[in-house]
This record gives sequence, C-alpha cells and structure tokens, in this order.
Amino acid sequence: MSYLLRVQLPDRPGSLGALALALGTVGADILSLDVVERGAGFAVDDLVVEVAPNALPDTLITAAEGIPDVHVDSIRPYSGLLDTHRELELIDQVAGARDDRLQILVDGIPRVLRVGWSTILDSGPQGAYRVVGSQSAPQTQASSAPWMPLDKPTVLDPDGDWVPQIWRDMDTKLAAAPLGNTGKVLMLGRPGGPGFRPSEVARLGYLAGIVATVLG
Repeated sequence: MSYLLRVQLPDRPGSLGALALALGTVGADILSLDVVERGAGFAVDDLVVEVAPNALPDTLITAAEGIPDVHVDSIRPYSGLLDTHRELELIDQVAGARDDRLQILVDGIPRVLRVGWSTILDSGPQGAYRVVGSQSAPQTQASSAPWMPLDKPTVLDPDGDWVPQIWRDMDTKLAAAPLGNTGKVLMLGRPGGPGFRPSEVARLGYLAGIVATVLG
C-alpha cells in the first residue's frame, strides 16, 4: 500500500534524514520525494511511502509529527506512476498524438501535478462549458465560471457561488491556468486538499503555456 504524504519540515541539514528514520520505525519505505516549496526556514515535500497492507496511515502521521517542527499537511492513498520527469513525458505524449490531444493532456495531468482531476473549459454564447475532462473528473459540472477569461495561473476560491455543492462537500481545492491565447482554461481539482502552493500554481502555468505552444 502506498501513500502520498505532504510534509512541512525545517529546511536544515538532517531534517529529512530524521523524517526518513522516523517513518522507517513504523515500517514505511520512502519510494520518491519531490520538493514542493521552500520558504524562510522551511520546506514542503511530497513523499510517496510504501507500507504493509494492514498498516494504518495514522501511524505515519504520528511518526512524522514526533519530530520537532514537522507537520503533516495531508496524507492520501497513492497509485500513480513514480517518475521524476512527469511533465516532460506528458508534453511528449501530447506532441506525438494525432488525435484527442486535449484528452491525453487532462488524463495525464492528475499524476503529473498530483491532483484528483482536471478539465478544460471554454466560453461560448451560453457561458463557460467543459470541453473535455479527465476520467476522474466529476460528472457534476460548474454551470458558470465568472473568473474567466484568465490571464495567469491562479488559485480559485473553493467556496465561490459558482462551485457546485458536491465539490464543496468534498472540500475540493481548485486552481486554473490559461491555455495560451486560446481562451481555454486548464482547471485542476484536488478533493480533500491540501491547498495549492504557489510553486504548484507556477508549475501549472508553465505546463499549460508549453502545451498551448505544442498544440499550436
């Protein structure tokens, strides 16, 4: 069983080693690590850890937070591919596809940016509408998107009036970025959180901009 653990820890030598040792004491094996963000004296890391099938995720939280100044932002089951070049591979897949490029994009985004789902929205005479969604995208769609058009990547208000109630019930965090000058928007949803960090929003913006260029 694998879990994705988002942890905030002191940005000083030995912190990560202490965390790895603490997780090891409860039988967790770290499979991968991504630095999500660094700030003044702290770092936010995403760790994919593997534990025994009968292990309780609470033991991971207890072990991690037993270290001074370490805080677990979130923990959730993880079944994605382990790959340190996820963005590049997705761009290559989109560029090499003959058809359904947008579908390939939205299906690949969740594992790349570690979110629950993704969709592409556009605007028409009747307002915003979904162009395509990932396989995991909710059936319930937003009936409007008053924040469109969008000129830069941004975090969206998850409690806005336009957000479907079922998204709010699932505490879905939202972010979006423009797909170049097409007027279309790439939107991400992360049910249950955690919230999007500035570095994640920046990655979303870079990826959307490169893909827009590829799509031409």
